[in-house]
Amino acid sequence: MDRNRLALAAVAAVLALPLVTAAQQARPAPYGDRLTVLPAAAPARPAVRVRGAAVEAYDPRSGARSWTYRREGRRPLAVRGAPGHAFALWSDGMVTDTARVLSAGAVRWHRAVPGLAGWLAGRPGRAAGVLQQFAPAPRGDGILAVVTPERVAAYRTADGDLRWTLPARPGCAFDPGRVARVAGVLILAQPCADRDVWTQELVAVDPLGPVAPGRTPLGNELPARVGAARGV
Repeated sequence: MDRNRLALAAVAAVLALPLVTAAQQARPAPYGDRLTVLPAAAPARPAVRVRGAAVEAYDPRSGARSWTYRREGRRPLAVRGAPGHAFALWSDGMVTDTARVLSAGAVRWHRAVPGLAGWLAGRPGRAAGVLQQFAPAPRGDGILAVVTPERVAAYRTADGDLRWTLPARPGCAFDPGRVARVAGVLILAQPCADRDVWTQELVAVDPLGPVAPGRTPLGNELPARVGAARGV
């Protein structure tokens, strides 16, 4: 009797194995990510671009692709390359950071930006200017500014940590398509319905936040680096 039970249990386990394997394979990747790496064609400094429904890294000399990044049911609207990073803005308002040179494949982080998907819906041209990269600070990490009509959100590029936000003034809205750079500072247009003086509709920000006299902003360093700087 015991032998018969053991035999039946073994048969049931064998029959169930394909079902378990199929369930594991059918499990969707987080955020619908589909990252394909072609290490044989990886250049030392790949360029990045939007091509169809994917973000693509490629050799600017030969055109050979080194990796492609897709998200199921979403389209990339803009991409911005920086040393070590490839930032992308997607149709659902998600911002992602992918390692620019991939050996095993890595998407560093995802950040959903509130209200951005609705503002972009049906108007992909609005994506231009949303992603603004600051140069790395001398003792800190780079900062990516995401400019939307309602607010500016700044993320640390090393880990996607939200460092600061700047909401638009009441009755005003930031215009991502009107951004200028002056000595590492972003000058943002913030048109207002009830203002006639154009200089009052400009806002200056740097990696530490809004530029203002006498400010005492928080730093952007990773916690481990803060401790090392203090000798902890």
